[in-house]
Amino acid sequence: MCENKNNNLLTVAFYNVENLFDTKNDPYTNDNEFTATGKLHWTKRKYLRKLKNISSIVSLIGTNSTATPPAIIGLAEVENAEVLQDLTAHPNLIEHRYKFIHFESLDERGMDVALLYKYDSFTVLSSKTHAFHFYDEDGTRDYTRDLLEVKGVLHGDLVYILVNHWQSRLEGKAKTNARRVEAATFVRQKIQEIKANEKADPKFIIMGDFNDDPSSESIKDYLVKEDFFNPMEDLHQRNSGSLNYYGRWHLFDQIILSRNFFNEKSSLAFQKASIFKKPWMKIQKGKYKGSPLRTYIGPWYKGGYSDHFPVYVTFEKK
Repeated sequence: MCENKNNNLLTVAFYNVENLFDTKNDPYTNDNEFTATGKLHWTKRKYLRKLKNISSIVSLIGTNSTATPPAIIGLAEVENAEVLQDLTAHPNLIEHRYKFIHFESLDERGMDVALLYKYDSFTVLSSKTHAFHFYDEDGTRDYTRDLLEVKGVLHGDLVYILVNHWQSRLEGKAKTNARRVEAATFVRQKIQEIKANEKADPKFIIMGDFNDDPSSESIKDYLVKEDFFNPMEDLHQRNSGSLNYYGRWHLFDQIILSRNFFNEKSSLAFQKASIFKKPWMKIQKGKYKGSPLRTYIGPWYKGGYSDHFPVYVTFEKK
């Protein structure tokens, strides 16, 4: 592909970076294991290696077909603004001059979502965070990651980006399904509110770790209505996955587009959706062969990247 063709493409990505924690103990969250004296013995050396690993992947996503790394990349499982500052300032990324948007949530483990963006590609107009209000059976509130909403201009188009990290399946798929359906309903409500308050016809990019596949109830029946297109569905039907969960491949990491990206007036033309997975990002042998090479497997430090592969979509600039 020629250089001119490369310069005419841009990518938008999402990556669950799996526990990007600093080494300091936050007294207000349950992050004790990510300290030098915690059960994971999370030291500065390990933290610096994690930053090197994640930044190296971000710098390469989509660059087999584009001239630069993603214009926008949503992140899940980041602890705070400090780790984002360290990540964007890493030698692997500093030349790309990423800025970031982050709000502290009330998540019990101290994990948040965030957005990195290249300010020469994406102009931020506003940003806000929305808390999910989940309650246990006894009426106790369950604090989790917020929904991040960012409004901006991407190659001349008004775009809202919604970054998600929904309820995990740790307590079982069936038991937690209602929370993900509730989250999908909440996101749809926010989309309708935005549409009602915007005079223009904004585009939407919904991204995140949904802990559900494109075929799951929360995504298929509640989130992706007739006004949206899920380019990850085709990948899922071809048995491609972004993580291996209990021996099965899943595509929990998704980027979903509003259908007005396909209008003639759109300045961006969708090309394809992809999963970024290189051989060196995978476990090379044993029963987990081919799965993402993660930082820890149980209590054993492996020094890898994440338990998820990043996903991305490619657009042609008209």
